[in-house]
Amino acid sequence: MKSLKEFNIQFVGLKLGKHQFEYEITNKFFEHFEFQEYNSAEVKVQIELNKKTTLMELHFVIQGFVNVNCDLTNEPYDQPIANTFDLVVKFGEEYNDEEPDLLFIPHGEYQINVQQYIYELIILSVPAKRIHPGVKDGTLDSEILKKLEQLSPKQDKEIKEDTEETDPRWNTLKKLLTDKK
Repeated sequence: MKSLKEFNIQFVGLKLGKHQFEYEITNKFFEHFEFQEYNSAEVKVQIELNKKTTLMELHFVIQGFVNVNCDLTNEPYDQPIANTFDLVVKFGEEYNDEEPDLLFIPHGEYQINVQQYIYELIILSVPAKRIHPGVKDGTLDSEILKKLEQLSPKQDKEIKEDTEETDPRWNTLKKLLTDKK
């Protein structure tokens, strides 16, 4: 996959200490990854790069929202997301990103690309089960919710069946079952 140049951080000319980088992530960013689960996205990414003599520390902070469809009603809504991630970049013989929070880059490198880390951080910040806030608090008026409610099993019928008069001969057998527990 071709990397986006605006996500390259050139660290060679930077002085030792902390440096700030900011990015605005929209749906165009996800199109680059051919990821189409979000209707829209508006996420701010702040990266603090702390350059030291032998390594670099990157602190990612994301905050914003992605517009997704509810898993229950398929209604679109804005899912707020916020997350942080810390990455340590060290110099080594060859490129190695096998550890999730440690990156080794060759000694001759002069920049790192952070687009993959931003992508994964946003994807992992969205809950696996997406439920519209209106479903949780009961304010969403949706045809699908009405249909689900209509088709759901009624608990009242089950209660009535339990309280109906049964043949008294079965009571002795039921008592045997409850005594075992």
